[in-house]
Amino acid sequence: MRIDKFLKVSRVIKRRTVAQEACDAGRITINGKPAKPAKEVKQGDKVTVTFGTREINFTVLSVEPPKNQKDIESMYSVDQSPE
Repeated sequence: MRIDKFLKVSRVIKRRTVAQEACDAGRITINGKPAKPAKEVKQGDKVTVTFGTREINFTVLSVEPPKNQKDIESMYSVDQSPE
């Protein structure tokens, strides 16, 4: 699944166009490398999304589209950042 679609389907980013713009601006990385909107994401990838001064780091658990709202949570696992 493309990273822009994954971010939209998983509700990390609400709209696909916003996800595409974030990728183009270099605010999305996959395994430490900047991601273009069409970059394929796969299970086990480490993704970082930067929102202003905040960062969200998560691991992709599944790229299958969820069947219902509850299954969205099973698409990724947020990594705990060391304090």
